Amino acid sequence: MGRRYFGTDGVRGQVGEHPMTVDFALQLASAAARVLAPEGGSVLIGKDTRLSGYMFESALEAGFVAAGVNVMLIGPLPTPGIAYMTRRFSCDFGVVISASHNLYDDNGIKFFDASGAKLSDELEERIETELQQPALTRASRNLGRATRADRSRTHYQEFCASTMPAGVDLSGLKIVIDCANGAAYKVGPRILADLGAEIVPIGCSPNGRNINDGCGSTAPDLLQLTVPGVRANVGLALDGDGDRLVMVDHLGRIVDGDQLLYVIARALQQTGTLRGPVVGTVMSNLGLEVALRAADIAFRRAPVGDRYVLSLLRETHGNLGGETSGHILCLDKTTTGDGLVSALQVLAVMKQTGRSLAELTSAMRKFPQVLLNVQVPRRFDPAGVPAVQDAVQRVQQRLGGECRVVLRPSGTEPVIRVMVEGRDEAETRAAATELAGVVEGAAV
Repeated sequence: MGRRYFGTDGVRGQVGEHPMTVDFALQLASAAARVLAPEGGSVLIGKDTRLSGYMFESALEAGFVAAGVNVMLIGPLPTPGIAYMTRRFSCDFGVVISASHNLYDDNGIKFFDASGAKLSDELEERIETELQQPALTRASRNLGRATRADRSRTHYQEFCASTMPAGVDLSGLKIVIDCANGAAYKVGPRILADLGAEIVPIGCSPNGRNINDGCGSTAPDLLQLTVPGVRANVGLALDGDGDRLVMVDHLGRIVDGDQLLYVIARALQQTGTLRGPVVGTVMSNLGLEVALRAADIAFRRAPVGDRYVLSLLRETHGNLGGETSGHILCLDKTTTGDGLVSALQVLAVMKQTGRSLAELTSAMRKFPQVLLNVQVPRRFDPAGVPAVQDAVQRVQQRLGGECRVVLRPSGTEPVIRVMVEGRDEAETRAAATELAGVVEGAAV
C-alpha cells in the first residue's frame, strides 16, 4: 500500500484544506498513537511560529491524550531541536507542526521516532491504514496528561553549543543571523551570543504571519545587504523550521549548501574524522564534485530529498551529506539536518583558521547551472524517449567532459525539470533551452 498523505517530509498542505484541518489532525494523532505508542507512552510536540500552529497543537494534544498518550508541549523550537529533545526526554516519538520554508498559510505535521529519526515508509503506511478507524477515546483512568516543557529549550541550546570543538568560541566574530521569523527566533541568537559572538538579529520578530516572508534562507536579500552594511564577518539564514542554512560572506555573497558541505568536508578531512563519501543529490553543483575530487574526497549522489541523502549515508557509513538548499546532515553531531549545528561547524572553522568564509570557499568554483521547468500534458520518464536521449548525447558531446545533464519528472505536478551544468554559462543556457524544446516536443 502506498502513502496517500505522507510526502517526503510528513503531511503538508494549505491550512483549512484537507488534510490540513483540525478534524484530520485529531484523527492523525489518534492513528499515530495506535502505531507508535499502542500501550500508552509519551510524545513531545513542537512547532514553528505560524498562527495555525496553535489550533493544530490543540488538536494533536486532544487526539494523543484521548488515546492514552502523555503530551509534552515545548512551543516554538527548530525541527532538529524536537528530534534532539525527543531523545533527551526518552519520549516514544516526537511531532513537529511546521511547513518548513513555505509561507504561513501552509502548515504541516511530521514525526520523529524515539531515536530522533524520521519515520520509515512502513510506519507511515501503518499510520495511514489506522486513519480508516475512528478516533480513539480511552476510559478516564487511561487518558494521557498534557504538560508544558517550554523552559527545557535551554537543553537544546546547550547541545548545539556542545558541537563546537573543545576550547573554541565565537568571540571576535560579528554575525548577522536571520531566523526567517520562524522556530529559531529565540534559540538561534542566544546560542551565538552565549558563545561570545556579537550578533545582529534580523527576521527574529514573528507575528504568526511573516514566517519566511522576504527573509530566511529562501529570501536572503536583506541578509546580503546587512552583512557588509554593518561590517559583519558573516551572516547566516535559517528557514522557518530551522533545518536549512545558507550563509553570506563578508562581501554579501551567498554561500549555499554545496559550498558549506565543501568547507565542512575539508575540515573533517584535516582532523581525520571524515567517514565514507560526502553525499549530495543529483542536483548538487558539479563544482562540488570537482573540488572534492581535487581534495581526494569521495562523493556520491542520492535522489533529491534529505531522507534519500540520509539513506545513502547510512549505506556507505558516511557522516556528512546534504542538499544545495542548505539541508546539511552532520551525522557525527546529530541525527537530522540542523541549520544551527551546521552553522556552528562552519563558524568554528573560521575561528580556528582565522580565514574568512570567502577564503574557505574560494577553492570550490561553482559551475553555471541552468534549471528549466517544462510543462507537459502528462508526466512521463524522459529516459525512455529515444529523441530526448539523442539530444542529451549531443549536448554532452558539445559541452565536453565536464558537464552534467539531469532530466527529472516532478513528483507532484506535470513538469519535467531540465538541468544542465557546464563551464561556460552561455553554452550551458543554450543547451538547457535546446533540451527543454526536445522534451516539450516529446510530450505532444
